Amino acid sequence: MIGLIQRVAHASVKAGGEITGSIGEGILVLLAVEPNDTERSAERLLDRIVGYRIFADANGKMNLSLKDIGGELLVVSQFTLAADTKKGMRPSFSSAASPELGERLYDYFVDKASKVVSNVQTGRFGADMEVTLANVGPTTFSLRVE
Repeated sequence: MIGLIQRVAHASVKAGGEITGSIGEGILVLLAVEPNDTERSAERLLDRIVGYRIFADANGKMNLSLKDIGGELLVVSQFTLAADTKKGMRPSFSSAASPELGERLYDYFVDKASKVVSNVQTGRFGADMEVTLANVGPTTFSLRVE
């Protein structure tokens, strides 16, 4: 499972012209599910995301986590993160999970996240979406768990 996380001042996502999720300070996670991922993968990735120390402490050092600051979480499905881009001029998506598995684990991730983060917002799985964000830093990390 892959999570591309971005530290944001605010972020929102639209699907079909309608805002489906919007957050203030926190993390935007673009989430990709791979064929061998399980509920345990989702739990491990979520633990890493909410505990990852990417927010500044009083000394300006990245030393605080989403949990520490009481930040918000915006979760957007993005199967293209699982693309095989090693060769050629067109990505292959054979390394992404099936839509059924992807949606099931996406929903599982969001459900688990809502139990540990006070405000969890989402995109719409499988939809064509527009994501708007103010990336602070900019600060972006790719986290992967198996």
